[in-house]
Amino acid sequence: MAENAKWYVVHTYSGYENAVASAIMKSAENRKMQDLVQEVNIPLETVTEHTDSGEVKTFERKVFPGYVLVKMVLTDNTWHLVHSVRGATGFVGAEGKAIPLTEQEIYDLGVEHREIVVGYGVGDTVKVTDGPLEGFLGTVEELDAEKDLVRVVVSMFGRETPVDLQLDQVEPAEK
Repeated sequence: MAENAKWYVVHTYSGYENAVASAIMKSAENRKMQDLVQEVNIPLETVTEHTDSGEVKTFERKVFPGYVLVKMVLTDNTWHLVHSVRGATGFVGAEGKAIPLTEQEIYDLGVEHREIVVGYGVGDTVKVTDGPLEGFLGTVEELDAEKDLVRVVVSMFGRETPVDLQLDQVEPAEK
């Protein structure tokens, strides 16, 4: 059941994010629901501020003040657990229904990092494993791990054509 856990956004009173996050985890622990409520996250960003006096201050601030992210399996019990926490006003969603974040939203927020280890580099021959060009062979022209992209030059209709793909859409070609 724990593999069905998804990330949900909980609205809180402004300034109560840390208290709500710790209260959710403490309540889950007290009710022995750690397998259902797995993680709580408050997205932070590092800010560097240059003052008029020339000082440089670095601090962390909340990306979404008034919101907490909770990775959990949504059941009646976990819904009530979150709603009973002081400072939490409810889930973000239509008509009071909690709507989970998509995989892309989670990745964009930096809440979970997926790591793709590639067994190929620039100049290597690779095979496309997914998408409309599945089965095509090509040569890696460019790799951008930050953006999860690889540019592969494939031969189509006798012409060399560069194609941008995600890192996990290609694999090293068998020699």
